[in-house]
Amino acid sequence: MQTPQVTVRAEADGVRVVVCSGEFDLDTTGLLVEACDVRPVPAGLLVVDVRQVAFGDSSFLNALIRLRNTRPLALRGPLPKQLSRMMEMTGALPLFDVRDSTEQAG
Repeated sequence: MQTPQVTVRAEADGVRVVVCSGEFDLDTTGLLVEACDVRPVPAGLLVVDVRQVAFGDSSFLNALIRLRNTRPLALRGPLPKQLSRMMEMTGALPLFDVRDSTEQAG
């Protein structure tokens, strides 16, 4: 298993970028949620960079959907094959704005 890691950086215009790498499941998805849990919720865009996610289960997808429902959110891609397939199979892919660079996501 690839140890999950989450890093956060702030960019211009209130854009917050959260970079995820490794494998995310029920036990580790909390790392993503904690990194995005900013009070009060900022008005700027949240970009979740998922390019280095080796595996994400349904709890990871559920966390992404919950985040999307609480603030402007874009995924920085391209999406990893496994994550893309899961999102397609569940019908969740159209819910997300997938961008190839942070600059385009802003």
